[in-house]
Amino acid sequence: MTSSSDKPSLKEINALKKKLNWGEIPAIYHLVSSSLSELNGILSHGFESSYKTILDRNTWNLNALNGYKNSDGNIEVKTKPKLILHHEYNDMGYELLCYPVVDGERVNHPLIHQSSSPFQLWLPESMRMLFRINSLVAFAIFTYQNGDEADVMLIRYAHQLVEKLIGILSESFELVEVEGYNIAQFYQEIDKRNGNILQSNTIEGSP
Repeated sequence: MTSSSDKPSLKEINALKKKLNWGEIPAIYHLVSSSLSELNGILSHGFESSYKTILDRNTWNLNALNGYKNSDGNIEVKTKPKLILHHEYNDMGYELLCYPVVDGERVNHPLIHQSSSPFQLWLPESMRMLFRINSLVAFAIFTYQNGDEADVMLIRYAHQLVEKLIGILSESFELVEVEGYNIAQFYQEIDKRNGNILQSNTIEGSP
């Protein structure tokens, strides 16, 4: 792969894609690129997201975390809330799921003002999925089979962006475990299986 940078911006990758395709952007590429554009601003955009919600310390249960407000009015905790993250691949694309850990156990049911919960409210239907990259599975298979340089760069960009966002979570949370293949590992599995990733259990697997 040749590029002016090891980590080109999404704008640079999109420009390369247009150049390689005579100004045309395939629909599946556009779906992934648009998702990444939204994801790139997940903390700065005004719209709400589960990722943004769980990072908002006003949603945390300070009693369970030995938390308090400092002299500047910022919330501090002596005990980081614990999370399990899961890389999920399905027909919709890629999703980063999260589960709070309460009393040493993964929780996948609602918690409402429970004393030991790290959150005041935990509603898995609206909070479990932190974000999604639309059509990433189909795009990754297409990229392996017929992709050009820009397609591969977009997969790499997606991996780097998700890892960056997980890194931000690790600053505020104790990540007990990160389950499943990350995006780079998932793409490697597609290569190992000659593109037949959907015909195996690997899509739910882990390294």
